Amino acid sequence: MVNETNLTKFFNASVKETDPEVSSIIKSEIKRMAEGLEMIPSENVVSLSVLNALGSVFTNKYSEGYPHKRYYGGNENADSVESLAIERAKKLFGVPHVNVQPYSGSPANLAAYFAVCEPGDTVMGLNLPDGGHLTHGWKVNFSAKYYKSVPYHVKPDGYIDLDEVKKLALENKPKLIWCGATAYVREFPFEELGQIADEVGAYFAADIAHVAGLIVGGAHKSPVSHAHIVTTTTHKTLRGPRGAMIMVTQKGLDKDAELAQKIDKAIFPGLQGGPHDHQTAAIAVALGEALKPEFADYAKQIVKNNITLGKTLMDNGIKLVTNGSDNHMQLIDLTQYGKGKGVFVQNALDAAHITVNKNTIPSDPSTPFYPSGIRLGTPAITSRGMKEMEVTLIGKWIAEIIKEIAPAYDLPEDKTKAQYIESVNPEIKQNAVVQRVKQNVMQLCSKFPLYATLDY
Repeated sequence: MVNETNLTKFFNASVKETDPEVSSIIKSEIKRMAEGLEMIPSENVVSLSVLNALGSVFTNKYSEGYPHKRYYGGNENADSVESLAIERAKKLFGVPHVNVQPYSGSPANLAAYFAVCEPGDTVMGLNLPDGGHLTHGWKVNFSAKYYKSVPYHVKPDGYIDLDEVKKLALENKPKLIWCGATAYVREFPFEELGQIADEVGAYFAADIAHVAGLIVGGAHKSPVSHAHIVTTTTHKTLRGPRGAMIMVTQKGLDKDAELAQKIDKAIFPGLQGGPHDHQTAAIAVALGEALKPEFADYAKQIVKNNITLGKTLMDNGIKLVTNGSDNHMQLIDLTQYGKGKGVFVQNALDAAHITVNKNTIPSDPSTPFYPSGIRLGTPAITSRGMKEMEVTLIGKWIAEIIKEIAPAYDLPEDKTKAQYIESVNPEIKQNAVVQRVKQNVMQLCSKFPLYATLDY
């Protein structure tokens, strides 16, 4: 017989009571984030409200289908929270149709293909080493395995080569053209790409995952009047939980009156089963936050901080792709110190509690796994309240570490790269400049507390 007292206690216990091992790991992650600078541009820190919604009882529910058209009972509250998220997204982005069920960004993009393309159709997107996204036609991804991918590129100055895009589109007559990126630091040319798509009769999909928060905050132009489909993640600059949305614009409905239904059918039952209702609830909370006037100030501050970061880096002798940025990220070109230096600088900054990621640069002389660049940005530090004064300090610290570490280590040409990196990591971590910057970072972070009330 079940002991009701023990059962009640089990369902009301905290993680630290039921699983001290996981509790310890979570606390370590909170400490890591609180004592460091999260500067990977695709990362952010969400509010406690978003965290609470993500951990809500909606994680218990199955709700295959769409609001008021479910395959399970007991979905009146799931219907309400999903409908609320949809209406908030429509208002924020100014679109007639939104699907909030994609599990994440790549599945959302897959659904866009599934809705408007047949296997073997020609598609175009920005080349991955030039800053594009895997799902926009990179050779190892489904988008190039099931479709004919014709990538376009950036010019030597780092800006998208619109003349090449038009030439390739006229020659190849793609079914779908993507705009979007993982490492493109300038404002997207939505209008120009939309015109090219119209000229060749292609669908134009804008993947705004990185800049969605900037768009709704008025810090980046919107693709809505130029694209047929808009996809986005809900984390990054939108500052929500990990998830995604697909939007159909009025231009999309004018091109294909059934496009909204095709998108919805592509998600369910085409690609996914039951939606993650706890994720939907957290997305609704994040969208509610983005509707508040102060979010526009936040979005604009991200860009102000990023411009300050770029200027500081360049003033301290660091080379940037396109010599700056219009959005939330910078791409550091380390080739003045040699090729493949990104991993050393990433590891050194990580040891100094500054989290960035190694990244390819346009025409990178090295490989994607050992690239010659660093990608970094300002969403998360802006969420913590840091402004230009703090960012100027951070930029100087980053430049110090780059100039200390990048010239000091060279990748071997043979297959011992991984072993060599591992062998020099302890030395990098104990480097005097790295240790000094680490102490400065921790002191700065202590002035901007993060998740101080969380107890797992």
